[in-house]
Amino acid sequence: MKNTIEFTEGDISRIIEMAWEDRTPFEAIEFQFGLKENEVRALMRSHMKPSSFKMWRKRVGGRSTKHRKLRPESVNRFKAPGQK
Repeated sequence: MKNTIEFTEGDISRIIEMAWEDRTPFEAIEFQFGLKENEVRALMRSHMKPSSFKMWRKRVGGRSTKHRKLRPESVNRFKAPGQK
């Protein structure tokens, strides 16, 4: 994993927020922050309580919206049309 010292607290907060969002794929986090899915998992594990991390892993496990390859082809964007 990239050294988390490279990220500001704001960056870490945003990565965690994006990881919790149902419709934000891991590819969007990689595009914006350069972290692959396994690196996002490691960051989440190190910055969350164990129970929260387990809840998050259960929540995103197999969720098609978190993995671009599993999304319907009609969804081809990282963010909502009205989001900047």
